[in-house]
Amino acid sequence: MRMLLSPFIFIIHTCLQILNLALWGGLIILFGLIKLVLPVKAIRTVLQALMHFFMFCFGKCSVFFIQLFNPVSFDIRIDGTLSKEHWYLIIANHLSYLDIILLIEFAATRIPAPKFFLKQELIWMPFVGLGAWALDMPFMRRYSRAYLQKHPERKGKDLETTRAYCEKFKTTPTTVINFVEGTRFTPEKHRMKASPFRHLLPPKAGGVAFTLAVMGDLFTNVLDISLLYPDNADHPMLAMLSGQMKRIVVDVNVLSVPDRAGDEPAADDDMRQYFQSWLNTHWTNKDARIAQLLEQ
Repeated sequence: MRMLLSPFIFIIHTCLQILNLALWGGLIILFGLIKLVLPVKAIRTVLQALMHFFMFCFGKCSVFFIQLFNPVSFDIRIDGTLSKEHWYLIIANHLSYLDIILLIEFAATRIPAPKFFLKQELIWMPFVGLGAWALDMPFMRRYSRAYLQKHPERKGKDLETTRAYCEKFKTTPTTVINFVEGTRFTPEKHRMKASPFRHLLPPKAGGVAFTLAVMGDLFTNVLDISLLYPDNADHPMLAMLSGQMKRIVVDVNVLSVPDRAGDEPAADDDMRQYFQSWLNTHWTNKDARIAQLLEQ
C-alpha cells in the first residue's frame, strides 16, 4: 500500500518541506539583512541568536515531517559527553542533502549552532544560499588543478576564506562542520577515486588542517559523526520524500583534539601532511565502524 501511495506522499511531503524551508529561511534572511545594517554589537548578537533559533526550528520541523510521512526509526549513538558551552569540529561522511537537516536537528539540543563549509554554487540555491550567508557560513570556491596553473594567484584563496570565518567563530561557542570527503558518496565516485575504504571516499585534510591551526586552541573536541541510511542507501533523499525511509543512524564518536591543533600554519605542507595522516587513521576506524553498524 505504501508503495502505491508513494507518488502522493512525495508531492505532499515535498511541498511541506519547501514551505518549511521558505518560512524559516525567509525569517533568517530578513533578520540577517537587519543585522547587516545595524552597527550595534549587542543588537547584532541578539539577532544572531534569534537566527540560530530559526535554523533549529527548521531542522526540528523538517524531522517532524520525516517522521510523519515515513515508518522511520532513529538510531542515535553518542560515545562521550556533549555541551552547548563548548566549541566542536565535526568531521562527517556525506551521503545526501538530508545529512544537513539531520545535523542541524542533532545540534539543536546538544551542541552549539553548526556552521557548514559550503560549495560556492549553493549561494544561488533559494533560501539556502542567502540563509547560510546570513548565518555567517563560509562559502568555498573550488578550483581545478588546470585552472590554478593558469591562475596561480587563486591558490590558497579557500584557506584565506577559512581564516576569515574562523575569526568570527572565536567569540561564541560554535560547531564547525566539514564534510571532509568534499562531495557526496556514490558508488561511481568511489570507483573513480579508487577509494581504499569500503564505505567512504578519501578524506581531504586542507580545510580541517587550517581550521584546527586557526581555532585549535578553542575546540573542546572533534566529533566524528557517521550518517547512515541502511535500508535506503541508493537515494536517501528520494526515499525520505516518498515515505520509504526505514532507518536513520547517527553515530557520534567524541575525539580528542589533535596535538598540533593551534600551531601556527607556517609550513602549510607540513601541517597538511600531519593532519592528513591523523584524518586517514580516523577514517580507517570510521570505515570499520560503519561496516559494523551496517552488519547490525
